[in-house]
Amino acid sequence: MPERTAVVASRIGLHARPASLVSLAAAGTGVPMQISAHGRSVNAASILGILSLDVSHGDEVVVAADDQAAVDALIELLERDLTED
Repeated sequence: MPERTAVVASRIGLHARPASLVSLAAAGTGVPMQISAHGRSVNAASILGILSLDVSHGDEVVVAADDQAAVDALIELLERDLTED
């Protein structure tokens, strides 16, 4: 399963709006995706799952899915400051 690591760029981490944008993007791929941080892995399309990871600015996350393009797209999103969009 393809996976990539990203450093979270959003200055508030994956909380509220950034977590929502990431979960919506993951759900929009139509591909089951996982996001992992702090030794835990959750469904990337679940905002509650993402929030439960308690990811802060600068933390590393790993995104995995059976579709490399979907992984790359989510990594690109995570590496932007989503509080500015």
